Amino acid sequence: PMTSRVLIAMLASLTAAPALAASDATLFGLWARGDGKAKVKVERCGDNICATNTWVREGTKGEKAGDILVMSVRPDDSGGWSGTAFDRQRDLTYRMTLKVGETRMTSEGCVLAGVICKEMGWTRLASE
Repeated sequence: PMTSRVLIAMLASLTAAPALAASDATLFGLWARGDGKAKVKVERCGDNICATNTWVREGTKGEKAGDILVMSVRPDDSGGWSGTAFDRQRDLTYRMTLKVGETRMTSEGCVLAGVICKEMGWTRLASE
């Protein structure tokens, strides 16, 4: 089963576009995970997007501040983003989809060829 840290990972995405489209900017920033166990900062890292844990609730198993999820996603036909996310800490790759709004985001990550999927909601936080 997927852990909550993996879901953090599913939080952001977009990939190697030389210039950002206006909608891309809504992905970047600080987000709080819907279960209240983590906060992440989503930003560009090279040609990819990285979601870095900035805070993890004490006692949250398998997660710590500083963990990074590297996402490689592109706009899809549904108006969201889809692609993959690589969890460096677990050396695992997930299929990912994202729906991003001004103040809310939903991520879904799947493993085992889509057999196991988990969805997570996110809320945008004020800037640092």
